[in-house]
Amino acid sequence: MTIKKNVVLMLLLPLLLVPEAWSAEAAAKSSGLSSLFSGNSEQMGVALQIMALMTLLSLAPALLIMLTSFTRIVVVLSFVRQAIGLQGQPPNQVIISLALFTTFFVMGPVFDQVYSASVKPYLDKQVNESQALDRALVPLRGFMLRQTRESDLALFVRISGMQQAQKPDDVPTRLLIPAFMISELKTAFQIGFLIYLPFLIVDMVVASLVMSMGMMMLPPLVISMPIKLILFVLVDGWGLVVGSLVQSFK
Repeated sequence: MTIKKNVVLMLLLPLLLVPEAWSAEAAAKSSGLSSLFSGNSEQMGVALQIMALMTLLSLAPALLIMLTSFTRIVVVLSFVRQAIGLQGQPPNQVIISLALFTTFFVMGPVFDQVYSASVKPYLDKQVNESQALDRALVPLRGFMLRQTRESDLALFVRISGMQQAQKPDDVPTRLLIPAFMISELKTAFQIGFLIYLPFLIVDMVVASLVMSMGMMMLPPLVISMPIKLILFVLVDGWGLVVGSLVQSFK
């Protein structure tokens, strides 16, 4: 899938997830705006659609974080930067950009399914908003269910007070999304712990050597940071981290 297609899909996805906002009739019943457009239903519909568009586009970044692999990737990349000891390098813009395009790569098959089954028929006026929503949620829910732990799903089912679901597919989307995010954070922290270990060993070895040599005034970080940098470069650290992240979603 091309970058242009990914961007178009991310812009249109909020419109499919909240299709009721595009219904002028439903919006008019739930607000007091109908009095402002009495006798002019067309003008009212256009105004409400503009308001819905502005609101839904503001939710696009949140949807990108909630429904995709972005959370795990950006957290792990932040762990890598902190483990090396570089607080500002690479900059946040680079970390977020790398996480964003890696997310497009990981979510490519899912986006293809959403586009072909929901977005394209919706743009061609072959299905209405409700049908497009149902079709778009199928591949997204499938991806989230594959990455979500059953214990996290059971937690939100129990908190919500609903009856125990017979299988994960029976869990409503409003419960699946927070369970998916918790699972992603848990997985990201587990990967971050494994990334920290080799760098921690280097710090401990260097600190022991510095102390044994009696150089009390020399911070161990001054020596350990270049060592960690050259080791990370020699083993192709960024390639290993990004490759492992992509493989963790399969």
